Amino acid sequence: MAAIKIIVQNLSLQYSDGTESLRDINLDIPANNITVLFGPAGGGKSSLLRCLNRLNDLTEVQTITGKILLDGENILDPKTDVIALRRRVGMVFARPVVLPMSIRQNLTYGLELAGEKHKSKLEEAVERSLKLAALWEEVKDRLEEAAVALSGGQQQRLCLARVLANQPEVILLDEPTSGLDPISTGKVEAALQELKKNYTIILVPHSVQQAARTADFAAFFLQGELVEAAEGKEIFTHPKEKRTEDYVEGRFG
Repeated sequence: MAAIKIIVQNLSLQYSDGTESLRDINLDIPANNITVLFGPAGGGKSSLLRCLNRLNDLTEVQTITGKILLDGENILDPKTDVIALRRRVGMVFARPVVLPMSIRQNLTYGLELAGEKHKSKLEEAVERSLKLAALWEEVKDRLEEAAVALSGGQQQRLCLARVLANQPEVILLDEPTSGLDPISTGKVEAALQELKKNYTIILVPHSVQQAARTADFAAFFLQGELVEAAEGKEIFTHPKEKRTEDYVEGRFG
C-alpha cells in the first residue's frame, strides 16, 4: 500500500456567484501514483486541483472550509507560504502557455527568479527536466530557438518540463492532452508513467478512456460530490456506485 501524500478533509468550496463547486470532499491521495479525478464537466475536478496549490486564491471564492494536508501540514492555513507551496506542487494546464523566450530560457527563468545563478546547475536542470518530459531528444539541438516554434504537443511537454525544473513533489495536470493528437497524447501519458516513480501525479483527464488507461487510483466527481474513489482497475471494471457505472459505460456525461 502506497504512503498517503495528500489528505483532503471535509473540503467545501463556494464561489462568489453562489455556485457550490465542492461539497464535503474527503479523499486520500497516494504518493508515487497517478490519481485521476474524472467525471462530467462542472463536477468540481478542476476546482479541487486548484485548491491543491492555492490557485483558487486568485478566483472569486466566497467560502472554503475543511483541510488539505500535504505531508501533514494544512496548506489552506492562512500562514502557508503560497509561493513555496507552488514550487512543491506544480501545475500544467490544458492549453500550453510557453514564455516568449527560447526553449532554454523557458526552463531556466523560474530557477533564476528563485535565485539560482550557477550556469552548470541551470544547464543540468534543463537537460534533466527535458529528459523527464520525454522532450530532450527532439529539442537538444534547438535550445536557443523560440519556444513558440514548437508543435502543440512539444509545447505541452515543455510546460511539463518547466514544472519539473523546479523539482516539485506533486504535479497537477488539468486536461493536459485535450488539444493534442494521439501520438503527442501517447508521449505525455508515457512520460507520466515514468514520472510517477519519483512524483505524486494528480490528473484530470480529457476522456473516460484516458482515465482508465492512466489511473492507478481514481475518484469520480459529480456535481461537486465525490461519488466514489478506488483503485483504477476496480473503479473502471467493477464500480460500486450506480452513478459511476452509468458514467463509465457512457450512459450520461
